[in-house]
Amino acid sequence: MTRYVMLNNLDHIGIKVNEHFMPEQGDNKAAVLTFPTEFSNVQKEYPILLSRDPATGNFQAVALLGLQKDENLFLEPIPETDHCSWSGQYIPAVLAKGPFITGIQEDMDGRQEAMVYIDLDSPKLGEGSGKSLFLAHGGNSPYLDYVTRLLSIIQQGKAVGDAMFAALAKLDLIEPITINIDLANGSKIKLSGYYTISEEKLSQLTGEVLEQLNKQGYLQGVFLIINSLSNIEKLIKLKNARL
Repeated sequence: MTRYVMLNNLDHIGIKVNEHFMPEQGDNKAAVLTFPTEFSNVQKEYPILLSRDPATGNFQAVALLGLQKDENLFLEPIPETDHCSWSGQYIPAVLAKGPFITGIQEDMDGRQEAMVYIDLDSPKLGEGSGKSLFLAHGGNSPYLDYVTRLLSIIQQGKAVGDAMFAALAKLDLIEPITINIDLANGSKIKLSGYYTISEEKLSQLTGEVLEQLNKQGYLQGVFLIINSLSNIEKLIKLKNARL
């Protein structure tokens, strides 16, 4: 259950946030949504694949974190706790943001403004140890500024991604991908249901179309997706180390 309310510095000044990860709270996902606004960081460590949104059928990007269901290979258990730390350098925004989302507030004139909402039922909240949201003498804490930036990455990235993947689909550049993996202990894993960019069809595009993709800001994202696939080997190494 979740209970989101608009964050404010009167009701929530004493709240602290535990930045550690909790597998039982969904942090053990094998894949999480990612957005073009963070591709440059994500592609350094994680494979970026495409999947279809179950609700709309539209394409969306995911960062692959594990090779099996409920497996996040970047979670490192913290001794004598039920929490985990993150072994990677960059944490995808949907996980790093913690118990916060963006909500839209509308004023009397109909103007809309993005506001930060907090899940008051999140087990990551407390009043003891953790990251403060507000400074003692007023103003946002550095941690809350960080969360706000992450929410902006998600909100802006969702809009960019929707337009980008629609354009790529229109050009027939998206194709299914099946990944067959042989592990060190002899077991096999088959990843299916994902999509990637067709390098063959990309190479056949005219200069005019490539220029248009570049002007739209999509071409860089295309190459970041393609380059990120080399990180599948990294996941295999992490998996083998745990066998």
